[in-house]
Amino acid sequence: MVEWLAGKRVRGTSSERTPLGTVLGGTGVGGWVELGRTTLGGAADSLEVSSLADKRYYMILHWVVPDTYVAPRLRLGNSSVDTGSNYARRGNENGGTDGTATSQDHITFSPEGGGNPQYTVGYIANSSANEKLFMNHTVHRKAAGEANEPGRGEVVGKWSNTSNPLDLIHLYNGDPGSGDYASGSELVVLGWDPDDTHTNNFWEELADVSWSSGSSFDTGTFTAKKYLWVQFWTDSATTNYRPLMTVGNSTLDTGTNYATRRSFDGATDVTSASRSDWETEMDGTANIKFGNMFIINNASNEKLSIGHFVSSTTAGAAAAPSRREMVGKWDNTSNQINIIGLTTSTGDFTGGQIKVWGAD
Repeated sequence: MVEWLAGKRVRGTSSERTPLGTVLGGTGVGGWVELGRTTLGGAADSLEVSSLADKRYYMILHWVVPDTYVAPRLRLGNSSVDTGSNYARRGNENGGTDGTATSQDHITFSPEGGGNPQYTVGYIANSSANEKLFMNHTVHRKAAGEANEPGRGEVVGKWSNTSNPLDLIHLYNGDPGSGDYASGSELVVLGWDPDDTHTNNFWEELADVSWSSGSSFDTGTFTAKKYLWVQFWTDSATTNYRPLMTVGNSTLDTGTNYATRRSFDGATDVTSASRSDWETEMDGTANIKFGNMFIINNASNEKLSIGHFVSSTTAGAAAAPSRREMVGKWDNTSNQINIIGLTTSTGDFTGGQIKVWGAD
């Protein structure tokens, strides 16, 4: 069951999570906590985080800087890496037809390898008595510049171990003859468990802005962080509209410095280059819309985003909602994002909110 918090948010503040922790039997706030991280200081063929605390769920943040070509592959393990044929996966690239593989010695972490940076956000369910289930979404920068659209990948997988919890996550280059992970590549592993009571949450709240009218709003400047998590909801009671997102450093960039790839209700991907925004819009109806996004925010790299969006379409259970998947890039390679804005394609908002969390 999803617990909707103030402002129709899934992610809450510490004060909002305390009562939920009590309901679940805990006495503190809990939340995603960093369990381990490996950041390369030089070229290597693999990234590994080991000696992980036993948590029910893991969240993976994977930033890849290839020196020439990297094809990330995932292996898991308990005490040691499992290299047996104990993995299966399903995935697609750029919204194409799913491909499957069974009885493999790895999970293809990203459907597309390459010589350009890529960012992945993934999750693992880690019940010791059950097969470990995995899902991720990846954005590929592809060729540099706003004139070149990014790529995207979706993968689900499983590790067939039903005897032990995992305690290590291992990523390696599936084509080691072609290149390495370069310096700066990073694997961060977060954990969450229903009984957690810690207060050192990985995700720090950076901005929270609400509005009840108008056609454009922004977060104001916030403390820039390497990893950003953004949620927003918008409403327009009378006007058909589409929310669009811009980002910037101190001021919003409204120039043609964005590129996106997106799919609407599972349709074939559509790409747009040299845009003046990230296309976070969904259907153009007058209703509530909700978005959830992750951004890799290194100053010297183009900023890459992964987004999922839902629109209620027509009110009531007789009307199915609509969905959109999007990846985007902002071509700035000099500054970090420290301001995010939303505007409407037409008309005005009659309600809305942007929340931003971040971590280094």
